[in-house]
Amino acid sequence: MSKCRLHIARSDYELLWHHLYQEDRDEHGAILLAGLSELDTTPLLTVREVHLAKDGVDYVAGKIGHRALTPQFIHRLITRARDERLVYLAVHNHGSDRQVGFSDIDLRSHERGYPALLQIAKGMPVGALVLGRRAMQADLWMPDGSRRELDEARVIGMKIERLAPHLSRNLDSVDDQYDRQIRMFGRVGQQTLSRAHVAVVGLGGIGSLLVEYLARLGVGHFTLVDDDTVEASNLSRLIGASQSDADNRTPKVQLARRLIQQANPSAYIEHLNADVAKASVANRLKGCGYIFLAADSMRARLVVNALVHQYLVPAVQLGSKVRADEQGQVIDAFSAIRPLRPGVGCLWCNQLIDPNLLAKEAKTDEERKAQAYGVDEPNPSVISLNAVSAGHAVNDFLMDYLGLRAERPLHYQHINALTGKLQLVEPRKDADCPECSKRGMRFARGDGVDLPCLEG
Repeated sequence: MSKCRLHIARSDYELLWHHLYQEDRDEHGAILLAGLSELDTTPLLTVREVHLAKDGVDYVAGKIGHRALTPQFIHRLITRARDERLVYLAVHNHGSDRQVGFSDIDLRSHERGYPALLQIAKGMPVGALVLGRRAMQADLWMPDGSRRELDEARVIGMKIERLAPHLSRNLDSVDDQYDRQIRMFGRVGQQTLSRAHVAVVGLGGIGSLLVEYLARLGVGHFTLVDDDTVEASNLSRLIGASQSDADNRTPKVQLARRLIQQANPSAYIEHLNADVAKASVANRLKGCGYIFLAADSMRARLVVNALVHQYLVPAVQLGSKVRADEQGQVIDAFSAIRPLRPGVGCLWCNQLIDPNLLAKEAKTDEERKAQAYGVDEPNPSVISLNAVSAGHAVNDFLMDYLGLRAERPLHYQHINALTGKLQLVEPRKDADCPECSKRGMRFARGDGVDLPCLEG
């Protein structure tokens, strides 16, 4: 059977899980409403709403099966799914742990009821999920009559958890170059890295360090995005760059590709010598497992922030900043690591996307001069400050992607090079934010809304 994938924010997953797995050890139910998007030919479901079925009211003794959702509860939410253009997913639990599947009674109930639900849904899929304690399976009915089972579900918090219908024990052979890493996180962890798909947006001073670190860890799939080329002023901080690269204006994506191939020849690399703000580029990132944002522009921040909340993709925004006074005395020098997760750490909420700079970036050089914007001076940049940001971000990715530490609150990290102090900043959260709030237009909508991109 063909496959589908599912993303769910950790807060929603924990709400659902604790409802299903109550102390009575009985079966319980819920309905999820999810956005829909296409990853090549694989549907991606992004959970937007969790509706818990009240026992004895919405979830009652079944006439055929053990329990069933009531017609009234189903009707209320299938019509909401239709009106909001969301996917309807009925959910219940089984008592299993790392393996789960639908019973014959479950599947027969789908065959009786889902053709009618498809008619009500008017062009949107409908389906069901069954949860084990650490497993998940889907039966997704598509409008064309085909059905999909689950490939993988991702629970996106600070820690990223992967669920499947059953635990795979088929471990790929691992190259000896990863022996010391395997001693830390095992063959399963190394295999997880080899199957990881990361995007690096911006391949300058921080981005070049990121691809070097990630490739040497054994990450297996890269999407690289940058529309710039190597210049002489880059050579002090671009890993692997030579004078020949500056003379020939080598695209930074080509330099990054070369770094990855030297460290991990088996990696699959997709390099896009283009602006992430273009729709054709941004749409290539919606299926990534993790995004590293190391580009300076406000437009890049805007687009990646939207990808996080719209497609429930974990990301981190990185940077370093140096400020000097009029006498040239350094008064501030710090590295920043700002994680973004669905509904948390939003760059809009935290005023890290400047509308005035967005408007300025949209203008040509001639327009900026005509309107007295002037020409921007390049920001100071030092490889050691960049390395602090890149090193911390890759460590966080490693710990969270492999589940090597427990879930924890999201904080921005600001590391001051002058004082040597680490500052943890609790990000702001606007309850009515149109980008990250469930009240807004974007959260978990998938392809149901457009990304804030330029044409192309």
